[in-house]
Amino acid sequence: MPNAHVQTNSDQRIDRYPSRVATVSEVIERQDPVLYRHWSKGAPLSRSDCEYYQSNGFVFLEEFFESDEVAASQVETERLAQDITIVGRDETITEPGSRTVRSIFDIHDLSPVFSTFAKGARMADIARFLLDDDVYLHQSRLNYKPGFRGKEFYWHSDFETWHVEDGMPRMRAVSMSITLSENNEFNGPLILIPASHYSYLTCVGRTPEDHYKQSLKKQDYGIPDDDSLANLVSRGGLVAPKGGPGSLIIFDCNTMHGSNGNISPFPRRNAFFVYNALSNRLAPPYAGTKPRPDFIAHRDPSPFPSND
Repeated sequence: MPNAHVQTNSDQRIDRYPSRVATVSEVIERQDPVLYRHWSKGAPLSRSDCEYYQSNGFVFLEEFFESDEVAASQVETERLAQDITIVGRDETITEPGSRTVRSIFDIHDLSPVFSTFAKGARMADIARFLLDDDVYLHQSRLNYKPGFRGKEFYWHSDFETWHVEDGMPRMRAVSMSITLSENNEFNGPLILIPASHYSYLTCVGRTPEDHYKQSLKKQDYGIPDDDSLANLVSRGGLVAPKGGPGSLIIFDCNTMHGSNGNISPFPRRNAFFVYNALSNRLAPPYAGTKPRPDFIAHRDPSPFPSND
């Protein structure tokens, strides 16, 4: 198979998406499906939504959640940021050079409110449909991005990191982002490159041990090169889904995305839930490093029961 790289470790796995192993970056064509199941009546997404997701690597569903659900999640988001027992935990990441909360990981374990969101049928059923498998929660987090000084999240493919640093074998995972505040052009919304999910951009630089301690504040490895990014944008353009609280952004694990810093007075609050196919459970990291902590990448999956 083109671009396959055989690991030298004892299990001799075939790495179909090698990254951070060469001095020059390259583009590897996607070797996995985008939609693992054909659309049919009764699917949790419309046919047009599925076609858009297939072509672009994401779909935006406005006003997906009810106002009372959104209100409860907003109250919980602020409570977690003010809870000193939460702020002092390893799961909580602060902005570079300050004690302002940047992200809180593992929110489905830390909060009953977000556990209900994560395990609810609406998102889990969509994940099961898109991945055509039982699913479990690979990762959950709150991204706060405060007003005036909220830092950017630089361009990246989540799958590149999950593959190299966590050992996720294939592109069979999906992210869902709930907007908990208005996301607009001023407060650093999520930016995606349409159709970028068909190209896997390899990165250079050997991954240091415990890289996550730095990368969750500011990433220095797993960053694509400028020319490859410019080429993706020249072909697909840029899209920033904007809308009020309670909207849902669904995007493929390999869709290239990032967000600008927030210099507006308006904070941006988003909750992220990442569903992985049970058949795609994590193996040893392809970087040869020790696994990242469970609050970043769950290695002992508990599948969500199907509602079929």
